[in-house]
Amino acid sequence: MDTLTDLFALAQEWLYETAVQPLAVWLGLSNILEVAYEGTGWLLVGLLQIVLMLVLIAPLQRLWPVAPVRDHAAVRVDVLYTLIHRLGLFRLAMFFTFDALFEQGLGELRSMGLPTFHLDQLWPGVTDQALVSFVIYLVVFDLVNYGIHRAQHQSGRWWALHALHHAQRELSMWSDNRNHLLDSIAVSLILSAVAALIGVGPGQFVALIALGQLSESLQHANLRWWFGPVGERLWVSPRFHRRHHSVGIGHESDSHGHPVLGGCNFGVLLPWWDMLFGTADFALRYEDTGVRDQVEQGRDYGQGFWAQQWLGVLRLLGRG
Repeated sequence: MDTLTDLFALAQEWLYETAVQPLAVWLGLSNILEVAYEGTGWLLVGLLQIVLMLVLIAPLQRLWPVAPVRDHAAVRVDVLYTLIHRLGLFRLAMFFTFDALFEQGLGELRSMGLPTFHLDQLWPGVTDQALVSFVIYLVVFDLVNYGIHRAQHQSGRWWALHALHHAQRELSMWSDNRNHLLDSIAVSLILSAVAALIGVGPGQFVALIALGQLSESLQHANLRWWFGPVGERLWVSPRFHRRHHSVGIGHESDSHGHPVLGGCNFGVLLPWWDMLFGTADFALRYEDTGVRDQVEQGRDYGQGFWAQQWLGVLRLLGRG
């Protein structure tokens, strides 16, 4: 773990000094070089993820697809979402807006006596075991993500935004970041707050997010894959997550316009929480994906990036 961390730090420093720092200075942004260095880390992580997606996941999609791609334009829009989120553009926008307010609020709470807490220190000797610390935070983060995901499906307002993610009929490795920006902002702020409250370090936070994103790219892939009777219960597979995206699953409307609560397979990385709370569905099926009112009633969720964002706002306001 330490070796990987050191290698990443060297690569981040090289990329920063070679490209990012000179560009920031040339643009007259010398006052935010510290932010630029942090952003270089996110950029490097995103580049590595995209390379792995293209080298490992894309060939698998071609070899064992669930269904042929019918709408290549829809997939290209998902590529745009991926580039925005994985190459640090979303993080950069968050820094100059909500993150600044978040840090200010956290600083005020610290000054009022909020203690600094490190969850991993409850494990004996964990300070000398970086891998154990990482696993502890991964499990806790995944439980939080499970709760967030269920709320996205069981809150009418939140579903109005999250429905965009489910409206993709052409599910692929690019679909993970297909989210309304307001939805992404809410999730990002919640995870940042949890990280601050339980003592996740900046490097650990980046690693947790990176691992989660790469795994979710595999889960969303157009890939007829499962991990076997045992593996399915250890880590979320493409089959397990595709069931979650199946038409008619989750907070939608039935053919009569009545709300349908519930859903299944909300786990982000680990299916354990679905098993624990009774929301797991291990049926070995690969069904069409989408939202019921989109498929049965022709509801428009938008074709391009801006149309999808605007229609999401209208749904949130009850006008779309």
